[in-house]
Amino acid sequence: MTDDADGLTDTLADGWKLWNEEPNGRAIVVFRPDVFDADRFPAPCLPTVYLTNGSRRARPGSGQRQTEEWHVTLFLEPEVEVESSTFDDRAAALAGVRDVTERFVADAVDYRGAYQVPREGYLDRLDELLEDG
Repeated sequence: MTDDADGLTDTLADGWKLWNEEPNGRAIVVFRPDVFDADRFPAPCLPTVYLTNGSRRARPGSGQRQTEEWHVTLFLEPEVEVESSTFDDRAAALAGVRDVTERFVADAVDYRGAYQVPREGYLDRLDELLEDG
């Protein structure tokens, strides 16, 4: 983990942890890394929020190019994007990170709808984890 230059850790919803942050740049926050350990929950399914000002183009390497826009994206797995928002500056994007983490733990994010092939057993267990707090 890394230093928390923006105080992001103090404002994340319960269970969310700062995983990595570049000074005034990209950040990654993850949900309950203590239980996504391959024994209780599959490690590749670790809910992750990315904060970046990289290009959203699909071309290889395009994400390394900085843009004026900031993006907040919630993933349930590397290829399962739940939602993404765009902001004009990093401060607004940080508020967006806080918002999505709060909505996630409040069960106000439709993560089931992000799956093309439902994983009912896993999603039922995730529901239980969120209910238990």
